[in-house]
Amino acid sequence: MPTSRSYGDACATARALDVVGERWALLVVRELLLGPQRFSDVRRALPGASSNLVTDRLRELEGRGVVTRRTLPPPAGSTVYELTAWGRELEPIVLALGAWAAQVPLPRDATLGATSVLLFLRGSARPRGNACYRVELDSRVWTVRTEPGRLTVEPGEPNGPDAVVRTDPHTLNALLEKPGDLDAALADGRVTIEGDRKAVRRLLREHEA
Repeated sequence: MPTSRSYGDACATARALDVVGERWALLVVRELLLGPQRFSDVRRALPGASSNLVTDRLRELEGRGVVTRRTLPPPAGSTVYELTAWGRELEPIVLALGAWAAQVPLPRDATLGATSVLLFLRGSARPRGNACYRVELDSRVWTVRTEPGRLTVEPGEPNGPDAVVRTDPHTLNALLEKPGDLDAALADGRVTIEGDRKAVRRLLREHEA
């Protein structure tokens, strides 16, 4: 059930944790950093959380003014959740937490979601040219665009992409670490590419680890 527990502490840090300190809350925020998502997308991205728990976190965050929901226009007509302007101010905090935790050991059998890999790509990319990619990770589609010095990611289909990439988050993460392994990944089917392969190789190499 949704919680209204409070630390009852006037410190701003405690008041922040009153809003986003419940288990899974910041991971729900993380999943919305790249744009609006349907409930099913958020739920699938957090396999360790039950549907009821994700529902509760979204409801709490909405009630606190961190998240809002809206109905997409026809023909989609589905309900999506997205961060409010105040909620988007959590982005540097979430990313800083990730950087701070770099020395924390990985849990056994750790999952790796599409959002995490794409946030890493967006933050580390140093592109030198313009390109558009359709990136499909575990059946979810993302639009990745580059321009000199900037990379953007948003959910959904692009118009006229230069290349289409299909893979899984673990493989994409591995290729960002070792772009030279792309040929092997293509050969064994972990990655498929349609369109401009050179653009994909450039995308993998134009980032800072």
